[in-house]
Amino acid sequence: MAKKATKKTTDKKRKNNDKPTLPKMSPEMEKKYAKLKSKLDKFEKKVVEKFGDYIMGIAIMPPAKPKPAHPGAPKASAKEEKKPNPDRVDLIVIVDDTTSKKMNKDELHKKFSTIIDKIAEEIDKNLYTQSVLLTDIWQNCYDGKHDLNKLIAMSTVIYDTGMLSAIKISEIHKSMVIKKFEKYIVSYVLGGSLTQGRATPSSDIDVWIVIDDTDVKKMSRAELKDKLRGIIISMGIEAGELTGIKNKLNIQCWILTEYWDALKEANPVMFTLLRDGVPFYDRGMFMPWKQLLRMGKIKPSRESIDMFMDSGRKMIKRVEYDMKRIGMDDLFYAVLTPSQAALMLYGVAPPTPRETVEIMEDVFVKKEKLLEKKYVDILKGHIKVRKELEHGSRKEISGKEIDAMIKDTKDFMNRIEKLFEQIEEQHNAKTIDHLYDEVLTISRDILRGEGFDKIKDTEVIKKFEDELVSTGKIPKKFLSDLEEIVSAKKKFDQGKLNKVEIEKARKSSIGLIRYLVEYMQRKRGRSLERAKIRVKHGKKFGEITLLGKEGFVIMDIDARENLEIFKGPIDEKGSLGALSKSNLEEFEAALAKANFSERVFIKEAIFEDLKKIFGRDVEVLLHY
Repeated sequence: MAKKATKKTTDKKRKNNDKPTLPKMSPEMEKKYAKLKSKLDKFEKKVVEKFGDYIMGIAIMPPAKPKPAHPGAPKASAKEEKKPNPDRVDLIVIVDDTTSKKMNKDELHKKFSTIIDKIAEEIDKNLYTQSVLLTDIWQNCYDGKHDLNKLIAMSTVIYDTGMLSAIKISEIHKSMVIKKFEKYIVSYVLGGSLTQGRATPSSDIDVWIVIDDTDVKKMSRAELKDKLRGIIISMGIEAGELTGIKNKLNIQCWILTEYWDALKEANPVMFTLLRDGVPFYDRGMFMPWKQLLRMGKIKPSRESIDMFMDSGRKMIKRVEYDMKRIGMDDLFYAVLTPSQAALMLYGVAPPTPRETVEIMEDVFVKKEKLLEKKYVDILKGHIKVRKELEHGSRKEISGKEIDAMIKDTKDFMNRIEKLFEQIEEQHNAKTIDHLYDEVLTISRDILRGEGFDKIKDTEVIKKFEDELVSTGKIPKKFLSDLEEIVSAKKKFDQGKLNKVEIEKARKSSIGLIRYLVEYMQRKRGRSLERAKIRVKHGKKFGEITLLGKEGFVIMDIDARENLEIFKGPIDEKGSLGALSKSNLEEFEAALAKANFSERVFIKEAIFEDLKKIFGRDVEVLLHY
């Protein structure tokens, strides 16, 4: 009958069930609890060791109020009246009977009650126990009887596997919600793992609240739901503060019409809630539906069955699409952009994807001998997979291939991080002269992007401060680094620079160069976005990218296969000339060569071109 409680199980329970933070007890209860603490601990230990996982919770119940005498009953004599026992402590023990199969409920309850009463009496005759079966607590809720739940809400928990906490906070939260919104609340239901027999001390406490929206006149149904939901969730936080059971209450609010639609559509969540949910409050909606479900009267329609079957097919397609996207985009860029970053750190302008492979091999494998060829092969392999998927020569990619690519990508990333360190070491080995030239060249490039050409060496620091630091575009720290490198160059030319100062200047240059390169890259990205015009035509989204005297047109940016790209010249009036067929490689090459320091002006003529290219119903998208 009983689940044997091994020492390991009991110890684990004790570890997970340290005394929770509780509401403050009355001074009288505190004294009584302190006096009996060792006895209560002994009672808890003996009961849990005896019955193991059957015991779901033990709590001190509030003192029972004396029942008033019947108005017609004769007055009891002084001898007949029993004085209340001031030392009495009422305990409730929650017993899980959901898995018992060898005896009926009455036999099980009698057996538990007898043994638990005996344990209490042996420890202290002032301990009075009430053993309650979990199914009886749920049945009370089904019958609309909530007195026991209210007493548990006022109890002091001394042992809990999660169920007492759930009843306690749910009952208190429910009372707050009903008091405030009784007119709108149809049902307040406890659900989730707690009612499915899978609860643990760390389980969330799932409650579902159905709100009546059938008589809403002053606001929309959505407004009613949002307004009540916000207040109800804040009440949940307050209930957590009152009980000490924080961050456990998971509140789901449904409006009645929404719930009914979901039930008609055979939403599995609704079926699960009806099957396993326990109503802590019900205005006559939840329990009839629960009974109808038990009787087999609530069944999914043929349409809902077909809808769920179709959703499965769509999910498979989505998974296949996501796998293609991972292989074609995510993993591709995961190796491409770090490679381009390494080249930029080395001093090479950001190349196109195709050029990246060749330059990586020429610079880092052959020339500098800093990188092993197998990492260039990984980059080459990712580019190959992307092209095959993009051009349709390959229709799908398997999970096994994705796993292998992810493994290679992680290996690649770890190696590129080491390559960064190697490049930085080379930078450290450069002379102050080279560092000076490199820093000033990058600074000039950035200032050129801000509209300042032909800046003398003596003017760089002033312009850098006025146009980049004072305007908040670059942190002041990097101005100090720039000044230090310029100062080091002067001392170096005078032969007054020592080794310590050389090393300090080198370290300053590393952070400065990296930041300035990243700044240029971010600015380039923002400039590219400003050079684009995105449009909607029909159900498709197109795009025009204006690159100086040339423009590129993508008819459908969401197309995964047979991506249509055209190009055409841009005349002085800003109009796009005759379009000719282009491709992704040509587009990427043009992007790499584009001068994004120049401002992009969209003239009226281009809007007429949009109508010619995409149709008269074309829409220009802003802030997409």
